Amino acid sequence: MAKRIAVFEKVSFEQFREGFADCFGECEKERIREAYEKLKKPVRATVGSAGYDFFAPADVELAPGETVKIPTGIRVRMEPGWVLSCYPRSGLGFKYRLQLNNTVGIIDGDYYHSDNEGHIFAKLTNDTKEGKTVRIGAGSGFMQGIFTEYGITFDDDAADIRNGGFGSTTK
Repeated sequence: MAKRIAVFEKVSFEQFREGFADCFGECEKERIREAYEKLKKPVRATVGSAGYDFFAPADVELAPGETVKIPTGIRVRMEPGWVLSCYPRSGLGFKYRLQLNNTVGIIDGDYYHSDNEGHIFAKLTNDTKEGKTVRIGAGSGFMQGIFTEYGITFDDDAADIRNGGFGSTTK
């Protein structure tokens, strides 16, 4: 039986509004509020699914070669010793060659406490070789997250505290 080790939460409206504007440009506060209210927490589709589906907060269309950054509006609180790995949903990768720009998104447990509330973003590229445009409707699954337990070395002495996302642990 799988261990219960995490809880998905929505970030605050202000954090979502900031991320939404950064990704999709400035727009009416009411439109952002509506997208925020409709956010769905990640879920597994079936009892046998390993991945938790993340859902798009707005319509996204990617022509071949285009890239988009998506604010999920979600953060995750995990038990120590676990990580969330994020991948494109299998069907989107297979049909369109949709890829995460960092190949696999790694969400560490301490990211939850960052200034941005641990807001999970995804940067996707339509890397099709067949000229296909990818359309992801608001509320549609586009990425999946899988929790993995990890270990550390006997001589590990890490003591720094994270505050941020990309590159924050190597500054």
